[in-house]
Amino acid sequence: MILAFDIGNTNIKVAIIEDEKITHQWRLSTDPKRTGDEYFSALRPLFIDARIDFSKIEDAVISAVVPALIGPFIIVTQHFCGKKPLIIGPEIYSKLPVKIPETAVHEIGTDLLSDAVAAWEKYKTPAIVIDFGTALSFTAVDHKGNIAGIAIAPGLGTAINSLFKNTAQLPSVPMEVPESSLGKNTVWAIQSGIFLGYKGLVESMVSKMKTDLSKESMTKKEDIKVIATGGLNSMLQPITKCFNFIDKDLTITGMLMILKAVRK
Repeated sequence: MILAFDIGNTNIKVAIIEDEKITHQWRLSTDPKRTGDEYFSALRPLFIDARIDFSKIEDAVISAVVPALIGPFIIVTQHFCGKKPLIIGPEIYSKLPVKIPETAVHEIGTDLLSDAVAAWEKYKTPAIVIDFGTALSFTAVDHKGNIAGIAIAPGLGTAINSLFKNTAQLPSVPMEVPESSLGKNTVWAIQSGIFLGYKGLVESMVSKMKTDLSKESMTKKEDIKVIATGGLNSMLQPITKCFNFIDKDLTITGMLMILKAVRK
């Protein structure tokens, strides 16, 4: 049994993996001020309700884009199984099946790295991974499994929240795709601008990255697959045809693959 913590800017995904399958998942709110003991106290009842046998946790892995929470989750891991988790970071990158541009070794988000590892190892194809999180990220993987480059934009939720917080008269709106681009009231107008606008952003970015990746790696555009992951990919899925695969567990899958590559 493997314990995985994917620590993002908004949420922390906690997963239990048995026989390479995710059997349980939970989400916690990210709060850098909370201690390891506080997070353990929040998780312990969830684990008990799910009848998780702590003694069967053989190893643990942490991906964190919030460095302040690495220490607390080392403590959480030790409370659960008494083991030191694998922290995904530059010191282990040489052992991975994908290569990272030298200029990005100390900058790349470990969630995006995990996405790239899973995309290459699982699909064995040049790919563009779109991760719909707090940030909307596009990670290009070439025909050799190298990370060719990344593009980052504000995420859907981030855009809506920013609009609400920084304007005097615009309300917070439901996360729903409108039927038409012609907003007849303020809510529909915002939904039109955000969701249909992001549809255009995603499709345009995918088209451009396919062009650039094909030139750089001599890969045919039609051989480059688009993989969507992250909590909000379902919002655009019904209104675009640019996704070849929807893989909601891609990041956790990549973390497990990284753990296996390093621990072998």
